[in-house]
Amino acid sequence: MAVDGLLVAAVQEVWSIPAPGPSNLLADPRFKALAERLRQQCGCGRVSFALSNALRNLGLPCAERPGAQPSRENPEAIAADLQRAFSATTTRRRHLCPLDLADDLPVLSFGLVRISSFTAEQLEGLFDTERLGRVYPGRSVDFARLAQVQWLVLEEEVAIDPRPEARAIPIFFQRMDQDFGAFDPLARRYPELVEEAVFCLLLAPWEAWGTMTPVDWRGFHLPWVYTVDTDLAIQPAAPPDAASLTFEPTIYHGQDGEDIEDEQPSVLQLDGDDLQGLAEGLAEAWRKLETARITDLFQTPIEHFMVRAHASTGIDELLAHMTVLEAALGEEADHDRKLRPKPQRNLSATERMARKVAGLLNDPAAAQAYRDLFRIRSLFVHGRAGLTTISTDQKIMARRLARRVANALLDCASSSPPTRSVLLTQLLAHHLPCQPHSSIWARF
Repeated sequence: MAVDGLLVAAVQEVWSIPAPGPSNLLADPRFKALAERLRQQCGCGRVSFALSNALRNLGLPCAERPGAQPSRENPEAIAADLQRAFSATTTRRRHLCPLDLADDLPVLSFGLVRISSFTAEQLEGLFDTERLGRVYPGRSVDFARLAQVQWLVLEEEVAIDPRPEARAIPIFFQRMDQDFGAFDPLARRYPELVEEAVFCLLLAPWEAWGTMTPVDWRGFHLPWVYTVDTDLAIQPAAPPDAASLTFEPTIYHGQDGEDIEDEQPSVLQLDGDDLQGLAEGLAEAWRKLETARITDLFQTPIEHFMVRAHASTGIDELLAHMTVLEAALGEEADHDRKLRPKPQRNLSATERMARKVAGLLNDPAAAQAYRDLFRIRSLFVHGRAGLTTISTDQKIMARRLARRVANALLDCASSSPPTRSVLLTQLLAHHLPCQPHSSIWARF
């Protein structure tokens, strides 16, 4: 797209405003002229707040604050950036996720996902520190410390509202008569692509690989997600704090023999031999998920509760893992006898689920594991007497059962699957309607 000469001239006028600038930039005639030219060139409506954000992102000299990154000085390049941003219908997002407490994982790449270590300089580029330095001057980020952990990185192109002003101040474009207390029960904890990647990671048997299972089975924690968005109409989020990650004191000997105190990342140690198949297993799981998500076997919130379980602790973690099983294999007939065929009328809801779990896994012992876990769940939910401390083994049993069911259902969904209703009927009849693929994780 050719850059409009009048737009370049309008940029030059605004860029020449002397510091400290007008008290109200949006009311300045030079700003208004740039906004109007941009609106005409890009065919959009009002752009004042979006343009104010964009100019700050690009380093408008008169708006610079002490300690800010230097502004750009090429009017043609600035005009081109503005023209692209205000004509855009998509944006590029990069999700940066620190894997806190992760052991030394191999470099991984599957689908849109990359897991790797980065130098401080590489992280500065990934976080777009030039833009951060303009919007948040004086707010430093300890990239040397962030570089000591591994990162889950995902990039995607997503559709956006073509109205720049609606992206800059979305609250002004919402209906005021809506129920602001309403919420989506399936709202995601992380951005959708991140949640899909985390679910794929959780299909691996971390609870079997860990050498510190009584402490934590997870293998990694995800304390936050920082998203870098190329959209100039919005301000970037505040930079992250490296202190939110988990470090522990360490002492090493210096060149002169003196003891030097420092910090190093804390890790949940894993069995290194088992990690050798992680890359292959995750690539296979990602491919299966691409197929499975379009079947009705994965239309229930299996992923939602698996990710919630990973982010929870204590009884909430166990309940979330139990809900994974309900989401995977539960049905209305489990709780409504009238919907069941006569031969199954006398089966309790718990027994129906136990049979389906055992049938899907082709493992009779899984039925008793489900019954034991469901009893714990019921004692808690219904406030019954007899609930005692939940052991590590019971906690891991719930995690393992949820993971195995999710993997087995993934196998079914990725190989000419029956409909969900047919699958559940066959499982109740003790038939295994689809043969799980051989997997490098099958032994766990």
